[in-house]
Amino acid sequence: MIIHPAQRLAMDVADRLADPDAAPADYRAKDWWRQSLAHGIPGVALLHIELAAQGLRPWQRAHDWLAATARAPVTSGPDSHPYHGAPALAHALACAAEHLPGSYQRPLHTLDRQLAGDARRRLDAAHRRIEGGQLPALAEFDAIHGLTGYGARLLHRDPGSEVGRAVLGYLVRLAEPLTVDGQELPGWWTPSGPSGRPDARFPGGHANTGAAHGIAGALSLLSLAARRTTTVPGHLDALRTICAWLDRWRQDTDRGPAWPYWITPAELRTNRAEQGAPLRPSWCYGTAGVGRAQQLAAIALGDRGRQLAAENALADALTDPAQLTATTDISLCHGFAGLAHIAARAAHDALPETAPRLGALVPALLTAAQPAAALALVDAPDAGPGLLDGAAGVALAALAAGSTDPPSSAWDACLLIS
Repeated sequence: MIIHPAQRLAMDVADRLADPDAAPADYRAKDWWRQSLAHGIPGVALLHIELAAQGLRPWQRAHDWLAATARAPVTSGPDSHPYHGAPALAHALACAAEHLPGSYQRPLHTLDRQLAGDARRRLDAAHRRIEGGQLPALAEFDAIHGLTGYGARLLHRDPGSEVGRAVLGYLVRLAEPLTVDGQELPGWWTPSGPSGRPDARFPGGHANTGAAHGIAGALSLLSLAARRTTTVPGHLDALRTICAWLDRWRQDTDRGPAWPYWITPAELRTNRAEQGAPLRPSWCYGTAGVGRAQQLAAIALGDRGRQLAAENALADALTDPAQLTATTDISLCHGFAGLAHIAARAAHDALPETAPRLGALVPALLTAAQPAAALALVDAPDAGPGLLDGAAGVALAALAAGSTDPPSSAWDACLLIS
């Protein structure tokens, strides 16, 4: 077997993380590490699952990491969310179970019931909030803490389920405007700052455009569901509404189109976004995540013109020296590994006119990701072994970007990239 350098990098990281009991002690001492998809054990398990699914490393390692999460009860209910607790373990177990028929069925059944119950409670609260004319918190709807993230799990696990369709129906409703104090606002306008907490820099709140915490994540979920023929009343109209909002705030520069991270009340009043210096085009925020979401929406809508524009915007962002200079790390969430993964997945779905251009970007982005540096992240106090900021995420992105095929497991379903 010929081993691609990206495969070698992923295997090296996985070998360094072969045993969960040998992981850095600073992490093992913290309980969040056991339950965190973003930074802890479930995210590292995804690397071992993907390598095992490709036949590159043994399934026993994946099982060991999954078992390490389940050594004690996992959090469910209000203190859990898609990246922490029961939903996080459910995603990792489901990715493994797809390749090991009959495995993990009892815990998956329990976790599926917990996840569905939590989603229903959140949906009930969200609909009461809408009926009361109140604005949402970011954690109500976003991909990390909210119902978009729950929808990603449900779409992956059981696309036509009642609760999964209910999440889609909620997002359709979220796309409808709300009138607050006589002003019409998008339904996803939040009264907080981007952290989800009150912020003096955001008096009156903001509308978040990002894939992790904003409306681009909801757009991706609705689009992916439509591509799988799972739709609800108003579904395509909601896609068009969100796309029209993003069109309104697109900034056409000499470097190509770009989207701001958020819109403030002052910008809404003047109908002008004040982006300032070029922003990094990451998955979590910026043109890479928004561009991929718009590409997915265009495919779902059968809108060839929008698809071509989205793919060109993505390629422009990933070749703009100013935006790439603003990208200062190698992570999956907001660094070069994430850009390489998005470019590879976008190229896979792209039109004939743009697929070669997007595909040609992947090697340079992988080089910029400095995949060999991923090993150093394992022990880095500000990154570590995890998925979003750490070594496992870089390894997974390199593994996927180094191939013309989609990932063997659905590990990136949690990112709503594919």
